[in-house]
Amino acid sequence: MKYDYNKLVRDKIPEEINNVEGRKARFRIMEDNEYAKELNRKLLEECHEFIEENDVEELADVMEVIEAIMQFKNMEWNKVRKIQEEKRNKKGAFEKKIYLEYVEENKRNLREEKELNKSWRK
Repeated sequence: MKYDYNKLVRDKIPEEINNVEGRKARFRIMEDNEYAKELNRKLLEECHEFIEENDVEELADVMEVIEAIMQFKNMEWNKVRKIQEEKRNKKGAFEKKIYLEYVEENKRNLREEKELNKSWRK
């Protein structure tokens, strides 16, 4: 039986698979451009799993992918934290549990429409 995964996995997964009698993993090392795309896909996968389970293990997986993205893109935690703090100071955090229902405007706002029509929002 063959099971196709075609996805980014943690470094030790092929070894774990190959250590089980009767199992054989086929894998390859990606080029940087493919790796960047797969990191994004992996982040979405892990976020979906966190949403389904809502547990700390799934959140740890999300963080692992975020750290891999940061390392790949040469981003430093202190810079990310600084930007996070700046945005928190300017726009607030999510502590007050505010749910925005709608915004009324006197004229058409194309920027707002573009943002609201992104495919992942639906």
